[in-house]
Amino acid sequence: MLARDVLKCQSPNQTLDIIRAMSSDSLETFPNPKPSRDYEIAVVCPEFTSLCPKTGLPDFGEIRITYVPDARCLELKALKYYFIDFRDRGIFYEQVTNQILDDLVAACSPREMTVEGRFSVRGGITTSVTARHVKRRQTRKASATKRRSQ
Repeated sequence: MLARDVLKCQSPNQTLDIIRAMSSDSLETFPNPKPSRDYEIAVVCPEFTSLCPKTGLPDFGEIRITYVPDARCLELKALKYYFIDFRDRGIFYEQVTNQILDDLVAACSPREMTVEGRFSVRGGITTSVTARHVKRRQTRKASATKRRSQ
């Protein structure tokens, strides 16, 4: 599905159907152009939305992702459509932040990743949830021992 297909839509419902079809569960990646170097990528989604699982009312927030890629980097268009999937889901802040981290780590296996959900005021309270992942690196000694035992 391409953006030009969305422009051809006759109704808002048809547009939503196309966007939902585009927002599949598959996150896309591409080869890291500099895998020999540690560098940080920061991605911000300032218009994240989901539903409160208790009330069904919309929750608004910002999702911040920072990561050090290993062999693969996240493709941003697919990430944007991945976020759309949460618009109709009743999910707690803690769950959504951890779910995003788990899904992104599974997709690109970064050296390090942090996902922070900064959620808007609800009843006079703001909430921020941070989840982290650090890939365990083998030491040279452990790698050598492993090779000798094989």
